[in-house]
Amino acid sequence: MRERWVRGGDGVRLCVAALGDPEQPVVVLVHGYPDSKEVWTGVARQLADRFHVVLYDLRGCGRSTAPRPLRGGFTLEKLTADFRAVADAVSPGRPVHLVGHDWGSVQGWEFVTTAAADRVASFTSVSGPSLDHFGHWAARRRSGALGARGVRELLGQRLRSWYVYALHTPVLPELAWRGPLARRWPGVLRRLEKLPADGYPTPSLARDAAHGAWLYRDNFRPRTRRPRGDARARVPVQLVVPAGDVFLSEHLYDDLGLWAPRLVRRRVAAGHWVIRTQPERVAGWIAEFALETGASSGFPATEPSAG
Repeated sequence: MRERWVRGGDGVRLCVAALGDPEQPVVVLVHGYPDSKEVWTGVARQLADRFHVVLYDLRGCGRSTAPRPLRGGFTLEKLTADFRAVADAVSPGRPVHLVGHDWGSVQGWEFVTTAAADRVASFTSVSGPSLDHFGHWAARRRSGALGARGVRELLGQRLRSWYVYALHTPVLPELAWRGPLARRWPGVLRRLEKLPADGYPTPSLARDAAHGAWLYRDNFRPRTRRPRGDARARVPVQLVVPAGDVFLSEHLYDDLGLWAPRLVRRRVAAGHWVIRTQPERVAGWIAEFALETGASSGFPATEPSAG
């Protein structure tokens, strides 16, 4: 991969890697927590023969620098400025095909529902909901509109989200990651997700995870408690839902048609890190969607689930 540095919205230095022909359509892969850009290696290699593939380390992760202070340095607004800086650097004058996993997807929803959508041709979301959509989803179920089913769905997701509350605890998550958790995490992933032992996670894991806790602290409660009412996707969206995701319920996406009118939904028998366990399948869906949306000026209405 070829690496370069791009200056983000408030002066952070973002490490950006690319492979493939720069003349081909650009696909930007955005990683989640507690990952770095290398989590995309398998998918990127599958796409490189047809696209110019770009990966970047989020601020505070991998080889990118962290904001100072950390508090307030990871807001969705600042992450959006970083994305715009990367997109402008690697694809000036033409929109990119955006792909996000986990927190990469969470922020991707922010990009495509705000003015940053002008830099996006299509969006593939893997294992990550919009915080605005999540806030509205939870409020509808708390209201009793769906009866006992809604209560069950809400309680079920809260149980899955135990880690969110843990990451809001001051200091302790950082101590855990800089201590035994980082050493044990690769083994946890192999047992939980059947991830291959292929050199990932990278040695920056402890730092990435400690800094990345601020993604949750800066955004989760403020946005889910006061979700935007205009969080409508302005570009075609492909949703990839791993059926075996232990962190996110499939029900989280039940209302997505209200927010993404041009939607293709994929369901796959896999865990949260499907981008590592099934890179060929994920890359195939990304390529198909990018080529389809890039070749047409319009887009079909909401499609049924495809496997």
